[in-house]
Amino acid sequence: MKKKNKKRIASVEVRSFGEKTDFFFSIFIGLLALSCLFPFFFVIGVSFTSESALAIHGYRMIPAEFSWDGYKYLYEFKDQLISSLGVTVFITIVGTLINTTFTSTYAYAISRQNFKYRQFFTKFALLTMLFSAGMIPNYLVVTKMLGLRNSIWALILPMALSPFNIMVMRTFFKKTVPDAIIESARIDGASEIRIFIQIVIPLAVPGIATISLFAALGFWNDWFNALLYITSDNLFPLQYLLMKIQSNLDYIAQNVGLSGVNAGMSIPREATRMAMVVISTLPIALTYPFFQKYFVTGLTIGGVKE
Repeated sequence: MKKKNKKRIASVEVRSFGEKTDFFFSIFIGLLALSCLFPFFFVIGVSFTSESALAIHGYRMIPAEFSWDGYKYLYEFKDQLISSLGVTVFITIVGTLINTTFTSTYAYAISRQNFKYRQFFTKFALLTMLFSAGMIPNYLVVTKMLGLRNSIWALILPMALSPFNIMVMRTFFKKTVPDAIIESARIDGASEIRIFIQIVIPLAVPGIATISLFAALGFWNDWFNALLYITSDNLFPLQYLLMKIQSNLDYIAQNVGLSGVNAGMSIPREATRMAMVVISTLPIALTYPFFQKYFVTGLTIGGVKE
């Protein structure tokens, strides 16, 4: 009886210690999550602060003097912003679909043991992660060989395949799609395309959602390809347009005294900068919760090394 009582007491103590530990780590993770959200809320607060209040009181999350001046200044570019937003949404959707399709099919092929050239194509993908041809060869291929200068495809095709995502999906397919299922489908007479669409894709939804999120973030935040290949105002993506507005703000501020006018003083530089950050990050931040459950599962399974 004494031994049983001791075991019960020990189990109760272990359980209470585990509950206390879980409570402590829950609070710690919650505070860590709030610390990650704090900078974004801080940027939103500064974007609604007047330029004079920023000069007197400095940066504050709660505006000392509420103002829409930053957003009003951006509203003057509303036609360009709407056009650039449409371009960004298009290249993000189409580019993500293309990237996910190419990446998942490539990764599935090299994850199968019966694929004769899987080692060659695996090393080929890894080689592109280690070595890059450089900016000039890329520019010549896109503009001269493919003739995509001032084309919407110049913003999509250079990012149509991701070697890192290929390695993630390769491991994911090997861990979640057993060879026995594939062999059973082949015995039943299913083609490779049918196996991939009807069997592999439903099993790989978390991994595909993970690489889709990576690809969407890459296309949404990309401005460098527009800088290299795009000169037409109608094809500027949102990030590149906001960068140009930022450059114009800096140019006006630096040359206020040279022209003898005071035009630059009326422009809310800091509030406009923060407003641009809000406009560029808010849409993608709102879509992230819909991918979160797939993102965690796909990243943890696909990140296992072999």
